[in-house]
Amino acid sequence: MSVLRHVLILTFVFAIAAPSAGARRGGPAHATTSASEQEVLKDFESILDLWRDGRYEDLYLHTSGGKDGKEKFASRLASAPRKPACCWEKMQEARVSLKSGTSAVVQARLGFEASTPGTEFVTKTIHLKKEGATWTVSQSDLYSLADLSSHKRRYKYLPIQPKK
Repeated sequence: MSVLRHVLILTFVFAIAAPSAGARRGGPAHATTSASEQEVLKDFESILDLWRDGRYEDLYLHTSGGKDGKEKFASRLASAPRKPACCWEKMQEARVSLKSGTSAVVQARLGFEASTPGTEFVTKTIHLKKEGATWTVSQSDLYSLADLSSHKRRYKYLPIQPKK
């Protein structure tokens, strides 16, 4: 009798402890991302941290493409109108799409500190390439995030003309 009782108790405990199929499918997004997607997000977050901390020489090693050398790259980002925000505001709602073993796209809502008080949020799609063991971002993508695009916005004020 006691052996049957133990078997029933163990069966009941395992039935309660095992998640249902629906619970396994509907888990949080971070639990369902692959290890390589998590690696992409971790490397992109470290890129944003290096930029925020002003460690431009280290950040330069995580960039690909671009014509600027270390010095010009560092001076452009140091004088940029915005830089990544801190903590939870830095990156939200991030999604990774792996294109191949060496190419990925991150779409996220990114927070930036600008010259005005508060955090400015921008939803962007950033392309990353794997070079060696780390994921890198293009200089042009960083310049775009920093609001340093070469295409300057032009505003023209035209006063209202009186009707004749």
